[in-house]
Amino acid sequence: MPRSPKTSDPISDRPASAAYLVVRDGDKWQDMFRLTPGQVMTIGRAPTNRIVVRSEQSSRNHCEIFQAGPMWVLRDLGSRNGTTVDGHRITGDWELEEGQTIQLGACEITFTHELSDNAMPADDDAEIESGTQTLDKIPVKGPKSSEPEIVSRKKRTKYSPSSTAEHAGHDRFSQDMAQLWKLAVEMGAAKDEKQLADVVIDGLLVAIGADIGAVLMLPKPMSGGTRPSQLRVVAYKSQGEHSYQTISKALSRMVLEDREAVLAKNVADDSKLSDRDSLDEIEAKSVICAPIRNGDLVYGLIHLYSTLNDESLEPEHLEFTLAVADQMALAFENIREKQSLAEGLARAQNENESLRNQLAIDTELIGNSPEMQQLKQQINKIAPTDATVLIRGESGVGKELVARGIHFGSDRRAGPFVCLNCAALSETLLESELFGHEKGSFTGATGRKLGKFEQANRGSLFLDEVGEMSLSIQAKFLRVLEGHPFERVGGSSPINVDVRVIAATNRNLEDAIHEKLFRKDLYFRLFVVEITPLPLREHRSDIPVLASYFLHRFAKKTGRPVRGFTNEALDVLCQFDWPGNVRELQNCVERSVVMSTGDLVSASEIKLSGLRVAVSGTAPPIKAVAVSVAGESPSDLLNETAKSDKSLEELEQAHILATLEKTHWNKSQTAAILGVERSTLDRKLKRYGFNRPE
Repeated sequence: MPRSPKTSDPISDRPASAAYLVVRDGDKWQDMFRLTPGQVMTIGRAPTNRIVVRSEQSSRNHCEIFQAGPMWVLRDLGSRNGTTVDGHRITGDWELEEGQTIQLGACEITFTHELSDNAMPADDDAEIESGTQTLDKIPVKGPKSSEPEIVSRKKRTKYSPSSTAEHAGHDRFSQDMAQLWKLAVEMGAAKDEKQLADVVIDGLLVAIGADIGAVLMLPKPMSGGTRPSQLRVVAYKSQGEHSYQTISKALSRMVLEDREAVLAKNVADDSKLSDRDSLDEIEAKSVICAPIRNGDLVYGLIHLYSTLNDESLEPEHLEFTLAVADQMALAFENIREKQSLAEGLARAQNENESLRNQLAIDTELIGNSPEMQQLKQQINKIAPTDATVLIRGESGVGKELVARGIHFGSDRRAGPFVCLNCAALSETLLESELFGHEKGSFTGATGRKLGKFEQANRGSLFLDEVGEMSLSIQAKFLRVLEGHPFERVGGSSPINVDVRVIAATNRNLEDAIHEKLFRKDLYFRLFVVEITPLPLREHRSDIPVLASYFLHRFAKKTGRPVRGFTNEALDVLCQFDWPGNVRELQNCVERSVVMSTGDLVSASEIKLSGLRVAVSGTAPPIKAVAVSVAGESPSDLLNETAKSDKSLEELEQAHILATLEKTHWNKSQTAAILGVERSTLDRKLKRYGFNRPE
């Protein structure tokens, strides 16, 4: 490794930790830096460097200095104009030695082990305090520079609680101010009322020479009508052989009413200010009683006794005690506010934990069938991962319950679980709900709104009916799934989130891709892990368990004395196909509990819907209604369908058209007759190219 050509001395055994760089920019010594072992000192024009050089002749990342054994080494970082040491342009690594100067254009940096005049060129009269990191004087030569002049550096102030008295003046006022400042710092650090009172008593006994002291507090801050009997002793201390005795009620009442601090002498000789069973015992010669007050409120009193004739309390002691009492009131108010906030936070945390526990209970999957056990095993296997999950199945099978089970079984259980139904909103509103919007981005955007992705940060986002997204939103949704940042509607700032996405649909996404209604790349991104809860009719053994669970929950909620089902009622429940699955069963049980007249729900009190299971798992169920369509009865339509050789899609088109003609193209009424959502009917009309005739 090259060394300075101007010296042949052996390598110094000085520890590398005692090394400094003194920076001179132009005609001014600008700053000083200490080299720390294990850290690299970077130098250059970029603001990310530890030493920023503003010379245009230096590169953004010009050079660096680091420790190598006992030596400090300079390395050029491929700078444009190179790095020079004492006029020699260096190549490779250069071992720095005492007094060498590094040149980067107009900037000069002197390397030294001692902060003394030896670190400076002979023609400079700059003075640096030897062996410290303080530059006491850095003279400026030549024209004034726009750079700030570093005059002094300090790590610690001499005005610390431990050194205040030492640095205070010898007059009484300076000593009192120093003691008062020290006490104020210690009071500000108190955690509770008892600790605050102890700090005040200890400080006062030392500051004014009293030998007994106490702090008495009221149950709460009061503005009037206070009585001495309401005071309670929070803390007391005695430096002699006597213990604390309560001050006379007359004196305490006087201070509470007038809100003035009082100094009294010869207390034991005054029957008005003395309690013969208290102050006589400790032979108090002088007493200070000061109110702890803040504005119109009084918090309590400070009692101080002196039992020695030669240590009698004086008016200046009263002045000091009153100042401490006023400061104590402020500190006590701060403690009360902190405790109130802490208690409120604790209550909120307890309520949050209780709600989370209740939510976890309410989202528990009920059932003991082999199919339900297999579903629970799938959830337990998937939950600990961060994989995207696609939940498929008929409406009402409990897709959201499965999603909640995945969230609460994962490491994200402490984070938020946010739900959004993609079919319930228009395209514009859905984009705003997902990604948020800025104020004024569209009509009605009166303020900034966080989207569901931001709300679910570090948690899980459940998107129901994900197949109903428009293609434009699907594209933006895909980018977020792939880890790219997104922007709020009307915004320009990129936002990154950490969210696990759980999607659900009862739509055949493969058919939607074929119809160009769903992006193929989004399908593959969602299709990482798939769970398909079975319809209730395929695990009928769980129906009695679910029905009993719902019955007890609704009975407790409504206050009805219902305790179960009759055998006939259970048979009715188990024989029904439940096209609406668990959701339909839940609503049926709730209706039965509300309408029940006894303690057992009978078969006659169970009202089943007129819906039947759809022929195709992908087609929505059609409500069986006793109305004629296009002049034909339902039975005639059924017979006609059986004789037809048309496909199911053609029959659906004909049935929709016939129902529309019957309702005079009233879409809401048509959707109700068909048993589908209005949005579903609109999509089918668009798909089949049906338009209302003129």
